[in-house]
Amino acid sequence: MKVYIVKDYHEMSKKAASIIAVQAAMDPDSVLGLATGSTPVGAYEYLRKWSEEGTLDFSGIRTVNLDEYKGIAKESDQSYYHFMRENLFDHINVKEENTYIPDGEKEDIDAVCRDYEALIRKLGGVDLQLLGIGRNGHIGFNEPSETFPGECHCVDLAESTIEANKRFFESAEDVPRQAYTMGIGTIMNAKKILLLASGEDKAEAMYQTMCGPITPRVPASVLRLHRDVTIIADEAAMAKAGTR
Repeated sequence: MKVYIVKDYHEMSKKAASIIAVQAAMDPDSVLGLATGSTPVGAYEYLRKWSEEGTLDFSGIRTVNLDEYKGIAKESDQSYYHFMRENLFDHINVKEENTYIPDGEKEDIDAVCRDYEALIRKLGGVDLQLLGIGRNGHIGFNEPSETFPGECHCVDLAESTIEANKRFFESAEDVPRQAYTMGIGTIMNAKKILLLASGEDKAEAMYQTMCGPITPRVPASVLRLHRDVTIIADEAAMAKAGTR
């Protein structure tokens, strides 16, 4: 595990974008696992800038997103499909047919999860998986539980997750209560993992992830068992974990 402690969100974002850019340059047909939420937005801004300048080529890149709310239309401003188009896809030269996100509109939960797992396998797996971390240690939408879920599944969102995400909606009541997410097993099968953390509200989660027991009660803690994990976190997020 490689850990980089940086000054702030800006430095975290630039370093993360640089790592993703190197992956895309070294392997132009890479499969990138992408994340949503406020954490990766800064990194996506750098990737957009470099793509618009012509120094970064996404024409052969394939992408798979971690998750999507269940029961939300693609056209909704709060869907992760909309988020990815607004923050990245519409500004780089990635082919639309090479971008994949779980279908939140389908009602057949088993079919959505089965099809997404089959898609990832067909693509040859994820080369670099980008992750944020929730205040409760969740990665993707894998909430604290009694076991590590293996494959893509539909999850009931924890109240802390709903509270954290309500800023993207009119109110907490508007936040979907379920979401599709890659499982822990799928995430751990990625060849490389890049975890980002910023802000003092992530300090406890980072401490438990890096210094506590490996347990499904802190889903991100399992990353310590992966062969190639890079963590980039700012000083506020690492206030409790230090350099361990």
